[in-house]
Amino acid sequence: MSHDPLIPAHPAPPSQPLPYPLLLTRAGLSGFPSPAQDYEGRTLDLNERLVKRAASTFFMTVTGDSMETLGIQAGDLLVVDSAIEPRPGHILVASVEGELVVKRYELQGNRTFLVSGNSRYPPIPAADLKCQAWGVVSAVVHEFLV
Repeated sequence: MSHDPLIPAHPAPPSQPLPYPLLLTRAGLSGFPSPAQDYEGRTLDLNERLVKRAASTFFMTVTGDSMETLGIQAGDLLVVDSAIEPRPGHILVASVEGELVVKRYELQGNRTFLVSGNSRYPPIPAADLKCQAWGVVSAVVHEFLV
């Protein structure tokens, strides 16, 4: 995890509408859409789409490779909501012995663990260490070309 300061979401972000055509796409092959669909007047505001509760949302940049198989890579931007109650299966930002980490929250038997998405890193037994959940990752912004 980056040790940079947390970046809080703006409490009342200004609207930043971007062109957002109606066109839906599949990851496989499909028919060709109508070119007229590109000109429909819809917009997309990423604040509206990714930040559900601005007062409890912050952003963090990921370092390291412990979550790669879960789709979170070094350099990705995490949208983290501290108002979401963590449940098994959620990906969390947590403080473990004073270090911020991103891990999946899991129950194994009656014990809670913070688990990496990389088999090189063993599960962290949350009850055995000083752990505190900071928030649930609600979105990941991953850039392909940087």
